Parts: sequence; C-alpha cells; structure tokens
Amino acid sequence: MPQISIFLGIIIKMYYRDHNPPHFHASYGEFNAIIDIERLDLLSGYLPARVLGLVTEWAAIHQSELMQNWARGLRQEAMEPIKPLV
Repeated sequence: MPQISIFLGIIIKMYYRDHNPPHFHASYGEFNAIIDIERLDLLSGYLPARVLGLVTEWAAIHQSELMQNWARGLRQEAMEPIKPLV
C-alpha cells in the first residue's frame, strides 16, 4: 500500500485496485480510518476529532489529486506523492 503523504504524525495511504467508493486510509498512532474522497466522510475506523479534522482539511485541498491517484491505483500505476498539510 503506497504511502502518498505524511504530516503531523498522520500517514495517508492508498491500496492498488481497491474497492469502491474511492477512498484513502489514514493512520495516526494506533488509530486507523478510511475516508471517502468524494464526500470527505469517515467510512470506517476511528481518528481523534482533531486528527480527523486535519485529515478532512487536507483531503479537501487535495481532492482532485486523490482522485487522480485512485485512478492510477486502479490501473496499478505508480501513485504520486501529495504535499502535506503543513
């Protein structure tokens, strides 16, 4: 699973050929969550509220890049790194 960004101890990853809806995985310490790219909603898992807010803010800024990486992943192409929030 390629790591596409890291900031403030938050690691953002995407799987190749993953299931719909388009999403990414966010990890912070022992917490893990799956975030819907289009709706910016928590699909599953848990992140502390402050961390979830940072992840959602970052995803809103980079939504088109996330969707481009999603398409690359479906084609099993290399995903591009995305700038961190800070």
